[in-house]
Amino acid sequence: MAVTERRRVELTGETLVAMWERMVLIRAFEETTGRQFADGHIPGFVHLYAGEEAVAVGVCTHLSDADYITSTHRGHGHCIAKGVDVAGMAAELMGRQTGICKGKGGSMHVADVEKGMLGANGIVGGGYPLACGAALTAKMHGSGAVAVCFFGDGAANQGTFHESVNLAAIWNLPVVFVCENNGYAEATPFSYHCSVEDVATRAQGYGIPGVVVDGLDVLAVFEVAGEAIARARRGDGPSLIEAKTYRFYGHEEGDAATYRTAEEVEKYRARDPLTTFEAYLTANAFATQADLERIAAAAQTTVDAAYAAGAAAPWPEPGETLEDVYVSYERR
Repeated sequence: MAVTERRRVELTGETLVAMWERMVLIRAFEETTGRQFADGHIPGFVHLYAGEEAVAVGVCTHLSDADYITSTHRGHGHCIAKGVDVAGMAAELMGRQTGICKGKGGSMHVADVEKGMLGANGIVGGGYPLACGAALTAKMHGSGAVAVCFFGDGAANQGTFHESVNLAAIWNLPVVFVCENNGYAEATPFSYHCSVEDVATRAQGYGIPGVVVDGLDVLAVFEVAGEAIARARRGDGPSLIEAKTYRFYGHEEGDAATYRTAEEVEKYRARDPLTTFEAYLTANAFATQADLERIAAAAQTTVDAAYAAGAAAPWPEPGETLEDVYVSYERR
């Protein structure tokens, strides 16, 4: 299946610069998070989204707080693209009481239902049924909302993928499945673990549209996502998008990523979605280099302040353990 070629995207300069701002905020958050983890300030595991920013921003620019997304263990970028508060995220990753989930979710389970962000998910393939449930809710209420399910290429081989895409197709649900194919399921190459060259071809088996897009090109992602989301809002059912992308760091922090070559990493680094979008914005006079540098500096300042506030925040109290959970019990 050929990668969809980007056509001319008609966007205002204000929207384009806002997209850039969100992308550099994600990058600043991820690289700072990597340093915070290395310095021992973040417990648990951290999976960085750096390199994949064009996918989350290209998709979520079409969404409002009334729409839903489900995420993965690599969920920080999705959160920020959906508008989740960066300070609340930093505190959450640090396990502090002021975190968006009161310090109980951490990196792999950060969520903000008010923003329609139904949660990062430590279960591979765990987001599909949640997205279908959110889409079914929207359909039954007639709200016009859409659910977007982000997942990785490794999760494309889980049974929940096939069950959920089939369910979405037969119930004509307003859901868009977005595969972020970064080439590896942890350390296993896509060419080895998947039976097809493109995950998007699997859409044919369920009678829904499937498209492959350059996941390093935010405008290309914006275009195909816009078509799929508009289709879902019209009541025409689900779509499957496969964004070919790349993560700049290992599967998780601490992963030396010896399963890929330095040449491969350098090839994708040369196509960094931030630098290519930056070049587009300046070449077309949507912003000056100085403008973009100011935005990037402001993003870093925001992230630094978020982590400083998180470090100063209190830890959750032991008595809060059973608060804000779906099921609790009373010891007798």
